[in-house]
Amino acid sequence: MIILNAFFSALGQTGDPRFRAVLLRGVGLTILLLVLACAGAIWLINWLSGSEISLPFVGAVPWLNDVLNYSGIVLVLILPVFLMVPVASAITSIFLDEVAQAVEDKHFPALPPARRIPASEALKDGLSFLGVLIVANLLALILYAIFTPLAPFIFWAMNGFLLGREYFTLAAMRRIGRDGARKLRAKHSTTIWVAGTLIAIPLSVPLVNLVIPIIGAATFTHIYHALSGQKA
Repeated sequence: MIILNAFFSALGQTGDPRFRAVLLRGVGLTILLLVLACAGAIWLINWLSGSEISLPFVGAVPWLNDVLNYSGIVLVLILPVFLMVPVASAITSIFLDEVAQAVEDKHFPALPPARRIPASEALKDGLSFLGVLIVANLLALILYAIFTPLAPFIFWAMNGFLLGREYFTLAAMRRIGRDGARKLRAKHSTTIWVAGTLIAIPLSVPLVNLVIPIIGAATFTHIYHALSGQKA
């Protein structure tokens, strides 16, 4: 009940101008990073295939250049699809403070001012979260190959755990600090995982997955206050 109430409360605030501002910045930065990643991949492929490839004891192997070029095309097509979820989620985590403040201003106006998370700390947490998401999703490719019919459930469960853990911690640490957030998260780990999974399911839908991280950030702000005993 806590999870659904939090989710629908967050959904009802999607028209908030501060939500839209975070969405526009998040989408803009996501697209920029994906373009840079694709450009970097193209440059690397061109650099590797710039001259004829030779192998020890074999000599020149001209067809390897073609393989690299075709692989580059496939990589550029796949890279944005694969990176969209972790990049959008991590960038939203950098602006989570603004989303959480918008939620509290509307639903918890009597609260004292929250601790402002320094921009450098938010950026560090966001980049760290991005790294964890990318590595975890890369490793999950092995599980997808082994348990192909279960691939969607593995994706939802894994990303739900990671999203729930990160978003709840960031929402809670504004009020009770990092250590307090970790203790509260450990106490309600199952609820947070289930909520994270609910957020992760629509992440597999293109375009919708750009909006979902903001809904998730707002949802976990509501969940934090519900678990800490605050009433809207």
